[in-house]
Amino acid sequence: MKNYSRVWLSLFCFSVILNLLLVTYLLIHEGNSTPISRFGNSNDHNELSWTRKSAKEAEIVAAISCSGHGRAYLDGLPATTNSLEGIDFPLPSCECNSCYHGSDCSQFSSDCPADADSGDPLFLEPFWIKHAESGTMTVPGWHRMSYQFMYPQKSTLYSRELERHIRELHAMVGNANTTGKFMIFGAGSTQLLNAAIYALSPQDPPPITKIVASIPFYQLYKNQTDFFNSKSFKWGGDTSMWKHRSQSPEFNSTTNFIEFVTSPNNPDGKLKDHVLLESPDVKTIYDHAYYWPHYTAIPAPAKEDLMIFTLSKLTGHAGTRFGWALIKDEDVYKRFLDYMILSSLGVSRDCQLRSLKLLKVVLRNGKEFFEFGQKTTMTRWEKLNKTVSASKRFSLQKLVPQYSTYFRNITAPSPAYAWVKCEREEDEDCYEALLRDGGIIGRAGSTFHAENRYVRLSLIKSQDDFNWLLQRMDALVSQEQVHEENGAEML
Repeated sequence: MKNYSRVWLSLFCFSVILNLLLVTYLLIHEGNSTPISRFGNSNDHNELSWTRKSAKEAEIVAAISCSGHGRAYLDGLPATTNSLEGIDFPLPSCECNSCYHGSDCSQFSSDCPADADSGDPLFLEPFWIKHAESGTMTVPGWHRMSYQFMYPQKSTLYSRELERHIRELHAMVGNANTTGKFMIFGAGSTQLLNAAIYALSPQDPPPITKIVASIPFYQLYKNQTDFFNSKSFKWGGDTSMWKHRSQSPEFNSTTNFIEFVTSPNNPDGKLKDHVLLESPDVKTIYDHAYYWPHYTAIPAPAKEDLMIFTLSKLTGHAGTRFGWALIKDEDVYKRFLDYMILSSLGVSRDCQLRSLKLLKVVLRNGKEFFEFGQKTTMTRWEKLNKTVSASKRFSLQKLVPQYSTYFRNITAPSPAYAWVKCEREEDEDCYEALLRDGGIIGRAGSTFHAENRYVRLSLIKSQDDFNWLLQRMDALVSQEQVHEENGAEML
C-alpha cells in the first residue's frame, strides 16, 4: 500500500506541476500574442485567417465589370441582381462615368454635355489600379479606437509616422523646405484654410482683419470668410485694391491684412507670389495644392512661413479628405492646434492610416508616379491647346516650358485647368456660349471674380471626361471654321 501511495502522490504532484506550467505558458503566450496567432493558425504565420473574407470581398467587387466606363465600390448601392454563386453579401452596382449608363455602364448618351466643371482628380486612378496590391490595406475593427495616438512620451492627435513620411516626400520632390516647420493635419485643405485665417488674425480685435486675394482666385477663400461671418475678419476683395493701401479711403493705420496666394494658381496654373509688401500688418497664406510635378515645373523648394498642401491633388484621393500645413511660428501653430481641437478634435485616424499607406507607395514609386501624372496632364493640355489654337473665337492662358528641379530638365506646361477666354464681342458670357454652342459645362469666370468672358475647364477628371470634352471642343472649333468659310464664299 505504501508503494501505491507513493505512486499516486508522485502522479498527483506531477499533474499539479504540469498544469501550473501549462497555465503559465498560456498566460505568457496570450500576453505576447499577435492578432494573427490568436485568431488564426499559429503554426503557419504566412497563411491568412481572419482577413481572408474581407480580402475576398474586395477582389470580387474590384473584378465587377463596368465596361471600363465606371467602377463598383465596396460601399456602393446593391445591384438588382446577384449573378455570382457562393457570394454571401450583396454585390454593389456600377457607378458610371459622366454620359455613361446601364447596369454595366456600357451605354453612352451622345446628347450628354461634356462636364469639365469640377477638379475631381480621377486622372490618377489608372496608376492606383496598376498598383492595386501596394495601395490596398486591411483595417481591423479595433484599429485606433482611442481619440489619441498613445505614444510613450506623449499622446497626440496626429500620426508621427505620417508626419515623417510627409517630410520625406517633400525632401524627395524638392517642392517645400520643412526644416524648422511645425506640421498640422486637417480635413483636406478646406478645413486648413479657415484655420489659417483664425491662427493669423489678431487675438484681441478690433481692428477687423481684411482677407484678400488676387483675381482670378479660388472662390472658397471668399465663400468661407463670408460663411463664418467672424467678428475678427471679413472679406477685403482683390489684393490690387490694397497694394497702395495708404491711399484707400477704407484704410487706417491699424488695418491688418491676410493675403491668400495660390501657387500654381487656380484657375490659370501660373506660379504666383505675394502682392502686398511685407510688413507687420500683413500675413500671407500660401496655398500650394497644385505645387507638385504633375501640374507644374518645380523651380525651387517653397519656404514661406505658412504653406498648405492637400492629398487630393497629390495622389488623387479627394474623398479621403486629408491635408497638412507647414508653419514656422510656434504661436501660430498653437492657434492652429486650438482650432483643430475645437472644430473636429483632429483628423480621422482611419484617414491618417490610409494617407500613410498611399504616401508610402508614392515614396517607393516616385519617379513612375510623377511621370505618369505629368505625362497625362501635359498630353491633355497639348491636345486641347492644339484644338483651341485653330480658333479665333477662343483662346487659352499662355504658359511656357520651365526647368523642373524634380525631373532635372525643361518640362512642357501641364496645368490642372484650361482658362478659356471668349474673344468675340458678342460672347459676353463665355460659360453660356460654351454650353449653348458646344455642349460643354465649365466653371464661369465670375466664380473666380474674373470677367464672364472667361471659363475654367478641368483637365484632371477621368479619361472618359477628357475625351468627351476634347471631342466637343473639336466639333465647336470645326463649326466655327465652317461658318468662316461659308461667310468668305458669300463675300
